[in-house]
Amino acid sequence: MCLIVFDWQPDSEQPLRLAANRDEFHARPSAALHRWQDAPLLGGRDLEGGGTWLAAAPGGRFAALTNVRDAHMATPADAPSRGALVTAALQAGEPQRWLQDLASAGAQRYAGFNLLLREGDRLWVLHHGRDATTLDEVAPGLHGLSNAALNTPWPKLVRAREALRQALADGDWQNSMWQAMHDTRPTADAKLPDTGVGLATEQRLSPIFILGETYGTRATTLVSAAAGVITLTEQRYAGMGVPAGECVSESVSA
Repeated sequence: MCLIVFDWQPDSEQPLRLAANRDEFHARPSAALHRWQDAPLLGGRDLEGGGTWLAAAPGGRFAALTNVRDAHMATPADAPSRGALVTAALQAGEPQRWLQDLASAGAQRYAGFNLLLREGDRLWVLHHGRDATTLDEVAPGLHGLSNAALNTPWPKLVRAREALRQALADGDWQNSMWQAMHDTRPTADAKLPDTGVGLATEQRLSPIFILGETYGTRATTLVSAAAGVITLTEQRYAGMGVPAGECVSESVSA
């Protein structure tokens, strides 16, 4: 998962409204949004690593993950798949303690990541980057998460977050966000972040929705928590953004 924008209002009737794009190599095998047979989870699945980029569990728990893009950050040898962190977070007996343990020691086994975890009226973000590993509780409000720390103002994050703000104000936020998350406009060179991957790659990865034959946006997911349920709706894409199957919507009890 490479771009997430969300509105977090824990004291409201709609505590979480979220839009996310998953960017990945198109050849990496994945399963669409579904109810897992071997765990009480609802989400897509990475069939190579066994984990997931975004999922929900009964009881109101939700988790999502983005990779940290930093060419100067060393990756440990034989680092586990980061998607396993989402499944572990959703099944942890004491999620806050599990996150604290991960932040203090366990995260060092992995390449850089951001892990977002919601349980009830609490939402945490764990950032594992080159300079630090931090665990913070997310304040109410509008937020964005891409391949750097929470709310790092990369242009595509700022555009997507502002699109969500407008969509929520207009009322029909889901229809508006389907369009906003399919924005293929690149960012001007002068405004690109420098993550050490070179200008051409920064430019290729700069749109909200990445088009490519071998690598690009493979799924857009909308998540809403309201009326005692968490609903996930997913649209999948093949190379160059071609739709790959019908839009799927599933819910779990919160």
